[in-house]
Amino acid sequence: MNFVFISPHFPENYWNFCDRLRANGVNVLGIGDAPYETLPALLKSALTEYYRVDNMENYDEMLRAMGFFTFKYGRIDWVESNNEYWLEQDARLRTDFNITTGIKSAEIEKFKRKSMMKTYYQKAGIPTARWCVTADVTEAQAFAKTVGWPVIAKPDNGVGANGTHKFKNKTELNKFFQQEGPNAANYILEEFVDGEIVTFDGVADANAEPIYAASHVTPDSIMEIAHGKKPMWYYVAPKISPELRKMGEAALKAFCAKSRFFHLEFFRLKTAKPSLGNAGDILGLEVNMRPAGGYTVDMLNYAGGLDLYQIWADMVAFGAAHHPLARYHRYCCCAGRHDELRYRMPHEELLKKYRSCLNAAPRLPEVLAREMGDQLYIASFEDEAAMQAFRRDALARPRE
Repeated sequence: MNFVFISPHFPENYWNFCDRLRANGVNVLGIGDAPYETLPALLKSALTEYYRVDNMENYDEMLRAMGFFTFKYGRIDWVESNNEYWLEQDARLRTDFNITTGIKSAEIEKFKRKSMMKTYYQKAGIPTARWCVTADVTEAQAFAKTVGWPVIAKPDNGVGANGTHKFKNKTELNKFFQQEGPNAANYILEEFVDGEIVTFDGVADANAEPIYAASHVTPDSIMEIAHGKKPMWYYVAPKISPELRKMGEAALKAFCAKSRFFHLEFFRLKTAKPSLGNAGDILGLEVNMRPAGGYTVDMLNYAGGLDLYQIWADMVAFGAAHHPLARYHRYCCCAGRHDELRYRMPHEELLKKYRSCLNAAPRLPEVLAREMGDQLYIASFEDEAAMQAFRRDALARPRE
């Protein structure tokens, strides 16, 4: 089996995917823009060959790289980056080289446009917040009048909270439409939801059924975290509620999410709202057909005592898991600190106090640090109270 892994060097923990593929007997070929000599040794040992391009945004370069591998190794069986940024290019390469093991260009829109995601959630019988896409300010005003303030605007084809706006009144909404003009049609307007984000994460088989699934929770608003108004923290939950599992499995079928990682996002309402439901009800938010970001795959491993990189590689090579799934069910918390801020508990003291619980304390590259923090702490706990104590110690500021 020939597997082309796109950008295997970033994020830095993605070498694990290549390593597990190699262990399963897969011929792993890499395409990236980093010089070969800068690749981690563990990644080099997992790759049969690496093709460096000057610019991964240049599709002609990517075509030449794929053509070279096809000429040298024969038909390519898989192309994947497991990276949101490259999903559309992955699909285009599969289409042009007739690779049938993943999403092709004709179906990529439902995995990239938030407006289409809402439609497929509804197809699965999953309620969502009300929404509209328009470049007409009068229509936008009518929508806001119907759903009430505040109203959220985010790029219809965007990642995370990037480019997200919150309008508290008509003046702010009008200003946005005046500035954006026709480009406003590239945004989706959504009813504001007071909820925490709960996810359905895992690996799906060729029938769009989960081989393994877990869930993580982000209690605070991702938009406020991204804009620096809240510290970054979230946790893997030890169990998935029956309601969330039912919705997640229905969504996988509706989206026809076959043979891939999935990261489905839902709102769990904190407060009741007549148009949405009661506190605790779950609504569909959006989908991502790749692993959850940051170190979440590692957190899922720590929480469950498993190797999700291996489970994914087993799916690729064998269609099912050939290694153990979860051995236990714990909380795993991630908290991020920014270098320019002071915290009540010094770094070394935090490491010492939680040395028996800490799984990792990595420094983050600048591209991730802006939202997540420069210094990350990942720790596992048997109960929620212990996790919350860690979260307070990690994030408490001197005046809190």
